[in-house]
Amino acid sequence: MSGSTRSSSDLDVRRRKILFRAWHRGIREMDIVLGQFADAHIASLNDDEMREFEIVLEINDRDLLQWITGERPTPSDVDTPFFRRLSKYGKIQ
Repeated sequence: MSGSTRSSSDLDVRRRKILFRAWHRGIREMDIVLGQFADAHIASLNDDEMREFEIVLEINDRDLLQWITGERPTPSDVDTPFFRRLSKYGKIQ
């Protein structure tokens, strides 16, 4: 079970791959953060944002989790407006 609430039937192949990868990380917390972000925004991301999302998906889950939760500072090369937007999905409301 992916946890996704979004159908991928209306998405192009690249967006489908990103959506799948966002929900199948390895650490459930990252599935939730990245997957919920993807569910909400995948259809509207522009090419630059999709490229950034693909780069984020290559980062180790443990590092991502620590950066998103604030356990460790986010490196400057990762701390982009896109990453900060995505990180909001990992903050406790």
